[in-house]
Amino acid sequence: MVAPLSIPIHSSNTPVITINTPFFNTFSTSISHFLSLKNAHNLFTRTPCSSSLNLSFASNNRVLAYRGSEVEANTDKESAMTIKPAVRISERKLVVKDRTILTNVPENVIATSGAAAGPVEGVFLGAAFDKDSNNHVVSLGTLRDVRFLACFRFKLWWMAQKMGDKGRDIPLETQFLLVETKDGSHLEADIDGDDENKIVYTVFLPLVEGPFKACLQGNSADELELCLWSGDTDTLASTFTHSVYISSGTDPFGTIYEAIKAVKLHLGTFRLRGEKKLPGIVDYFGWCTWDAFYQEVTQEGVEAGLESLEVGGTPPKFVIIDDGWQSVGSDDHQQQQEEEEEEKELGAPQLLRLTGIKENEKFQKKEDPSVGIKNIVNIAKEKHGLKYVYVWHAITGYWGGVRPGVKEMEEYGSAIMQYPKLSKGVLENEPTWKNDAIALQGLGLVNPKNVYKFYNELHSYLASAGIDGVKVDVQCILETLGTGLGGGAELTRQYHHALDASVARNFPDNGCIACMSHNLESLYCSKQTGIVRASDDFYPRDPTSHTIHIAAVAYNSVFLGEIMLPDWDMFHSLHPAADYHGSARAISGGPVYVSDAPGKHNFDLLRKLVLPDGSILRARLPGRPTKDCLFSDPARDGVR
Repeated sequence: MVAPLSIPIHSSNTPVITINTPFFNTFSTSISHFLSLKNAHNLFTRTPCSSSLNLSFASNNRVLAYRGSEVEANTDKESAMTIKPAVRISERKLVVKDRTILTNVPENVIATSGAAAGPVEGVFLGAAFDKDSNNHVVSLGTLRDVRFLACFRFKLWWMAQKMGDKGRDIPLETQFLLVETKDGSHLEADIDGDDENKIVYTVFLPLVEGPFKACLQGNSADELELCLWSGDTDTLASTFTHSVYISSGTDPFGTIYEAIKAVKLHLGTFRLRGEKKLPGIVDYFGWCTWDAFYQEVTQEGVEAGLESLEVGGTPPKFVIIDDGWQSVGSDDHQQQQEEEEEEKELGAPQLLRLTGIKENEKFQKKEDPSVGIKNIVNIAKEKHGLKYVYVWHAITGYWGGVRPGVKEMEEYGSAIMQYPKLSKGVLENEPTWKNDAIALQGLGLVNPKNVYKFYNELHSYLASAGIDGVKVDVQCILETLGTGLGGGAELTRQYHHALDASVARNFPDNGCIACMSHNLESLYCSKQTGIVRASDDFYPRDPTSHTIHIAAVAYNSVFLGEIMLPDWDMFHSLHPAADYHGSARAISGGPVYVSDAPGKHNFDLLRKLVLPDGSILRARLPGRPTKDCLFSDPARDGVR
């Protein structure tokens, strides 16, 4: 009997599924050519709603059987071909270099060769479901007897690390997974020879497939599950082919780099760290106003902080004027009263929204308010010798977005009031979100059609005042605001394209820091931004947070460091944990800056980090845990 023909599946650089693009004709033509399906043109359909996406298999030609990393077309008219790639599904097992990583792989899991994504052998996984939905969960197989490092979102904004040895240990919202087989020993991993005698590392990278974002999680049966979510009830699909990329190697860091490089070639939506221009601040000592003043910052306070550090012989060469410089306000009086009554019951604070792109009164020169924020910029650069001045803003303008009905904001169109819709995984990891002010009061969203104009006018105003860059915060909020707009991934793409274009036009040093941005929608849109905050904040008044902070920035950098330069955040030089934080910043490879209040400094420590001219000695590459520590968590292992 002649075995079924095993036909190479479609190229992994098939156009990404996006709303309002000519994807369907292109893709169905490709499928028709390779699989000779009579009804290939029915493979994908749209719902009547213009923003709704509906993907489904042609009824009588389901392609669900696999041999190696190829799709088997079950017809009696074709002859057989056989290959044995390094990563493949065989007999319902995910096999990597002849080691079984997953067992009991379901029949509806779709494997697609990663050959077109680069020279490294890898495979994309997806799945076919019986009905359309904006949310799917499917098992990829059983995971046991391994060691793994997972980077997962414990908050909407931030990732942290989790280690384990079986499927049930994998947390919700896992966005990066590195698995080590237990064959062999650590010593054998450093000996030249066949792969069979070495430790093998397998990296799983959940992706953004069209308007759907993927993540991983475990369940009580030790299954590794794939979760797919669009964030919009009108954006639906039933078939996915490129939701997770998997590749392997015997060097963990090389394997991660090659895998992310392959994903970059496949998606075409982001660039690697080494392909981006790093802004000049990374080679100089800096100061941020946040922990010194929080939102009460003034231009007098900014000058006091710069003078204080300069006198001690560690002159900052850049400053980040954090939250507190913008023109913001609450909603109208009647609405405000109603919301305040509700907030008192729930304990939520009043939410402020942006009312204009220019600075507030605190940053206006008393003698001539028209000078605006340029006044403190001139003081910083001309009097104190700073090279760079950055300011903070949220990706939506401010925490509550922009205020609807404000005259100064009318030129950007009517703000769309959106209420966040969070994924189940985020809500389970961060249940307090249901009482967050943004969740209760909504966010005024600039229409994505007008957001480039908003960014460009904001940034051009800042650039004209001598500002060199921006710290763009609260980025993950976009994934929650996609209802009626094609989903969170689509909205994030539109905002990031506009942001990149504006930064490129207005800040020639590529002055942009991404913050609160640890979601795949943002990371895989990063073509321009070169720096990313690597973890949750430095909390000076929480003594239990410091080991957790350093561990998180180091392990997150294993993943983040391939896409952007990780920023390990500001710290206090006069603090019980100052030496600990200072040592970490010295080896981080990223920017070094403090948030000391004026007059509160440890200059003995700072002079170990800062040269007399305000420059620093920076490591060439991002700091990461060594190979022997990749699967051990120093923040939770009980060792002091």
